[in-house]
Amino acid sequence: MNKVVVGLSGGVDSSVAAALLHRQGREVVGMTLWLMKGKGQCCSEGMVDAAFICEQLGVAHHIVDTREVFAANIVDYLVSGYEAGVTPLPCSQCNKAVKFGPMLTYAKETLGIDTIATGHYARIVYNPETGRQELHRAVDRSKDQTYFLYDLSQEILAGTCFPLGELTKAETRQLAAEFGLKTAQKPESQDLCLIESHGSMRSFLDKYITPQKGEIVDQDGRVLGEHEGIHHYTIGQRKGLGVAAAQPLYVIALDPARNRVIVGDRASAHDPECTVQRVNWVSITAPTAPIRAEVQVRYRTPPTPATVIPLDGGDRVRIVFDEPQFSITPGQAAVWYDGEVLLGGGIIELKEKSPVT
Repeated sequence: MNKVVVGLSGGVDSSVAAALLHRQGREVVGMTLWLMKGKGQCCSEGMVDAAFICEQLGVAHHIVDTREVFAANIVDYLVSGYEAGVTPLPCSQCNKAVKFGPMLTYAKETLGIDTIATGHYARIVYNPETGRQELHRAVDRSKDQTYFLYDLSQEILAGTCFPLGELTKAETRQLAAEFGLKTAQKPESQDLCLIESHGSMRSFLDKYITPQKGEIVDQDGRVLGEHEGIHHYTIGQRKGLGVAAAQPLYVIALDPARNRVIVGDRASAHDPECTVQRVNWVSITAPTAPIRAEVQVRYRTPPTPATVIPLDGGDRVRIVFDEPQFSITPGQAAVWYDGEVLLGGGIIELKEKSPVT
């Protein structure tokens, strides 16, 4: 089908994705999701810029109010996660529940269009031997966003295209200038939309979670200091602890039941394995035996060799790393690859690491 709905955030990447498809002769329809009030590229400023891009290209522009969906799936998800002592990853949750799913549904049911596109740096490749849509890393590895897309279903991948997957960021900027797009020199957003709107994650969380003072303790239960609320801390954190010690200390666990922040040296912040829940197998079906893969436990950390062991029919996995990994954080995503191909991913489970007392 020649028609395609392009998700426009008001940034340079989505603008170029729309312009490229338009130049290819596709019938482009712009769509911007209204996620929340306040400034930030995903909200008021972004909607204005997205509308301007559609005017430049001479295409229709739809604004879809998804504020309630965003509040239920992202705001509540974040708040409940931090209250439970984990550090949620909102972007992958948002991509599945708020962006791609609702976009594709709106495109099909309201506009009668079967395909959506976004400005993400990733590639979708159909494998005729397996009959599955495979998610491949972008050509520009420094901009690759597959880590945040691991939770997309086969149905969503089949109805999605990523026009920037074969481009570098420099090439995208150059194309934006060639197209004469208003967003050509627009700076990239460096923070989550919630941080852009509220100033910091701390100030956002303090609107929803009442800070409760508690103890900062070492692994033996010795009290080293006091905190203002465990939701202000995350695994691996070193700065801002307010604790004096002979050696650098890191947050190694959060104990919401006792309202404690547990700290230790850098060695104690490493783990040889983790368990992952809510697993989505992307480019392959769930295996019945352990597989070797390269696992990424944070967006900016390099993938590392590990053995992925399926549990509960593949709905959960146990990951055993070849070498212990620093700052494996419950609530964040663990995503595993075979070279360029994203095999699957899920959410790191909370692991008990409380002091003995």
